[in-house]
Amino acid sequence: MSNLRGLLKGKNNLVVSLVALGVAAILPLFFDPLSNLTNNFILAAAFVVMALGLNIVVGFAGLLDLGYVAFYAFGAYTIGWFASDHFSSVNGGEGFHIAAGEFASNLPGIHLNFLVIVVVAVIITGIAGMLIGLPTLRLRGDYIAIVTLAFGEIIYRFAVNGDEITFGEGYKLTNGRQAISPIDSIDLPGFAPFDSAFSLRPFYWFCLVLVGIVLLVNFRLRDSRLGRAWIAIREDEVAAASMGVPLVKTKLLAYATGAAFGGISGAFLGSYLTSVNANNFQFGFSIFILAMIILGGLGSIWGVAIGAILLSFINTYFIPEVFNEVPRKIGLEFDLTILNFGIFGFLILLVMVLRPQGILPERRRALELEGVGAGDAIEVRAP
Repeated sequence: MSNLRGLLKGKNNLVVSLVALGVAAILPLFFDPLSNLTNNFILAAAFVVMALGLNIVVGFAGLLDLGYVAFYAFGAYTIGWFASDHFSSVNGGEGFHIAAGEFASNLPGIHLNFLVIVVVAVIITGIAGMLIGLPTLRLRGDYIAIVTLAFGEIIYRFAVNGDEITFGEGYKLTNGRQAISPIDSIDLPGFAPFDSAFSLRPFYWFCLVLVGIVLLVNFRLRDSRLGRAWIAIREDEVAAASMGVPLVKTKLLAYATGAAFGGISGAFLGSYLTSVNANNFQFGFSIFILAMIILGGLGSIWGVAIGAILLSFINTYFIPEVFNEVPRKIGLEFDLTILNFGIFGFLILLVMVLRPQGILPERRRALELEGVGAGDAIEVRAP
């Protein structure tokens, strides 16, 4: 009977996903190809991928991660290193190319096809995720937050000061605040190269495909034995261990999987923004992504997606374009954009007070907050 319920639930999620993605796919057709709204949709979709990645760590496994920006940085620098002229002297100045587009194949530096870069980004960020997970295996609660926060800050400092770290023929690790630029545009086999000067729609549709893949993976993971093991650790780590859940393996898989999604989104944003700048990898970005999860509902896949879209549009559209002039209208001389994080903090406070389970809570999470025992809501099997 439980298998039948699971099958029906899976089919419902598939239908909802297809309908939602189908509606989203036609939205850019109602706007100019270079519309700022399309740009906002692209950023929102990229943030959905990141938020769903962090949700695996925080929402599924209950491991508070305040350094998630590090995986965005790793993904972005992956495309910065392997899809630009950053290493311009490689191969005697002739460059190194793998399935690069026609234009990029004639440039110096390292130029890999974007799909290859995605695979490389997943590997790099997955390893980085496990490395950050190792020091936290014996930690819980606030201590995990402190360690992950430190990790994110360390990566940010490496990004800022990486122009002073050289190797090989004088290659710099990063360009610091000067940025690695320009980055190759996405050029997929069988498709015309993406050109943001002509149309933003290909970027949007490509990122929408990424969202669809990440949604599918999230649903499959949540309903798998590994997903149930994550939830068991979140509810009671000692009880999970006593029931045969391998804590080390399960936690490291949570960190690696969540990090991989952050790396994929980081690589995409690096190509879309055509540069990789260390200023983008500050601590506040981790809080921004975490706020999406809290707003949508910890552990809730659809809730996190909704929370990511809402906060993204608040950040890129409502604050700078709709409400930015409100302070001046009441006699205050400042831009509302300088209060971005204060506004996000206020929204989180409202959610915690008025609806602590989030906008669209996961069933288990809602039951917890209503006082129902965790054992009544979950089924645990050792992976």
